[in-house]
Amino acid sequence: MIEHLLTTNEAAKRLSVTSSYLEKMRVVGGGPEFVKLGRSVRYQPVALAAWVESSRRRSTSDRGNAA
Repeated sequence: MIEHLLTTNEAAKRLSVTSSYLEKMRVVGGGPEFVKLGRSVRYQPVALAAWVESSRRRSTSDRGNAA
């Protein structure tokens, strides 16, 4: 079974960010994984949760696992 796929606006609302932020992250990278279906972009809720989890930091100087 395929879970409900979210539009950019729905994903932005769940993450409390703007849709333009997600659009920018799709271009520059670093945002949540997305699914491209033709010209439509969709997000899986599990991908949003994984992105939030990967963004955890203990301080503002913490660069995460990428450093």
